Amino acid sequence: MLELKGRGAIVAGTRRIGATVVRRLAREGVHLAIVYRSSRDVADELYASIRADVERACVIQADLASPPDVSRLVDEAQRQLGDLSFCIDAAFDYPRTPYASLTAADWDHAMASAKGAYLLALASSRAMQRNAGPTRGHVVLFGDWAAEETPYADYLPYLTAKAAVHFMTRAFALELAPHGILVNAISPGPTAQDPALVSSAEWKAALAQTPLHRESSQEEMAEMVVTLLKLETVTGENVRVDSGRHIVGTTLQGQGGES
Repeated sequence: MLELKGRGAIVAGTRRIGATVVRRLAREGVHLAIVYRSSRDVADELYASIRADVERACVIQADLASPPDVSRLVDEAQRQLGDLSFCIDAAFDYPRTPYASLTAADWDHAMASAKGAYLLALASSRAMQRNAGPTRGHVVLFGDWAAEETPYADYLPYLTAKAAVHFMTRAFALELAPHGILVNAISPGPTAQDPALVSSAEWKAALAQTPLHRESSQEEMAEMVVTLLKLETVTGENVRVDSGRHIVGTTLQGQGGES
């Protein structure tokens, strides 16, 4: 298995699950580039919380839907960290968009996130090809448990974009296998982000639809990221951390309750 300490990682989307991933990777001694789009204060706070645990870390602003920004981000991360072996992209908006109010702008907004995942995976994997083998790097994307056979209502553009992420995970894995670069995805199920949500009827209904009747934790997903990064022969997988939600699908309209 791969030794993580001293390797460099880009982590995008660090307000929620991504922040837990950053802290978990810091405990492994991974050099970290914390990426933010507009919330500099949040990124700086996260940086301060892990700086004592890592040899190298930095904060980089970038719009992942902008090719020049992504190119700059990868170059700067590699320069500041001294290595780029991992890329974890948890950056994705989760807008509720009921069918009656759907517009072209809703589609474009969702697809910008899918485009960002594509651009970041492309640029980071090209940089990883310069690493020594046999395992030169690993890209981890974030999907959604319902983004293929079992959609829930009111999130059509978002789930379509996530389905694109699922497919590009497999496609990138195939393209990059000859270069010793692995690509996998993690798909969360109901994951509490807001303490006020936990007591809501909608949240309870979402949990009731999971076979385990419990939420998935951000810590579990961070642990899965660490596990995947250490493995050297697992690629093209979509690991659903969802309390078994994908087994039963969705029976209530509009009950997503995901990350």
